[in-house]
Amino acid sequence: MQDVKVYSLSGEGQAQISPHFKVREFACRDGSDPVFVAPRLVEVLEAVRAHFGAPVTVTSGYRTVSYNRTVSGSSAASQHCNGLAADIQVEGVSPAAVADYAGQLLPGTGGIGLYGSFVHIDVRPGPSRWKG
Repeated sequence: MQDVKVYSLSGEGQAQISPHFKVREFACRDGSDPVFVAPRLVEVLEAVRAHFGAPVTVTSGYRTVSYNRTVSGSSAASQHCNGLAADIQVEGVSPAAVADYAGQLLPGTGGIGLYGSFVHIDVRPGPSRWKG
């Protein structure tokens, strides 16, 4: 099982969990507390930022099961609900380029979903690749 940290949005929302990411960036969009985040996911996102030298925006991080049900096209087994996934955009970089690089970071493991305006990255144990 993947290591996942639990944070309090109200108490730790402004806390840095890495050089470029704060807890609040991974919070469920319904504003619920707590926030679950896998350190490995943050490492991968930091590597993406370093590689492209551009800000990474987390458009969706942790999701509660109830919030996940409201997200169009989301799976009931979404890795977002485990704190293992983030949908991201990298400033000035195409989603295809981000997905390609993520594949280099996660060979034979993790989930990478390429969508029109963002990339889904997760740190599940096995590999999964798709286009949305």
